[in-house]
Amino acid sequence: MATTLAPVCPPLADGLKHAFRENWVRFHSLPGSKRYPGNAGEYGIVLDRYNKVLDDLFTGQEVYLVTCDWSDRLEPDVRPDDHAHWHPGARYWTSVRTDPTETDPEFVSYTHLFVSQFSWRHGAVDDLLRAVADDATAGVMIADLSFERIHHPYDGGMDVLLPSAAERDAFMHQYAGWLSAHPEGF
Repeated sequence: MATTLAPVCPPLADGLKHAFRENWVRFHSLPGSKRYPGNAGEYGIVLDRYNKVLDDLFTGQEVYLVTCDWSDRLEPDVRPDDHAHWHPGARYWTSVRTDPTETDPEFVSYTHLFVSQFSWRHGAVDDLLRAVADDATAGVMIADLSFERIHHPYDGGMDVLLPSAAERDAFMHQYAGWLSAHPEGF
């Protein structure tokens, strides 16, 4: 599986906002920039916001779902049961050294990426999105097959990468009430 990310940065969700700044926008998943949902109503808001953006990005398209596991070895371990539940049918894609500048062997770690492909439909990954909202997992990406449109949910919101600044600006306008108040968009 080739991506348009490889020449610019490793395929790790957290680095995309820096490598593709001109195409990136961040939306918060709860009003008032609240980070974690505290009741059923707030979980409903989180899932609704994630799914609205995902629908706008991917309705009628095939997508990749990328999830992560971590270890101190280059090869991944057997996936934990909860990760297998959140991402059934995932297959191992690649491993990336989490911090290539780390020199102490005791602190070297690897991010192991797992991928599947499916036709996007509303609510298809709600269990996974709920786990992300609870900070039970991280590093998730949902992307079109060219990796030009990427949705990276995190606990507190979502980063979205689009093919052009014009498309990014249109999303910013459409979801203006969900934007961060931070001057740099974080």
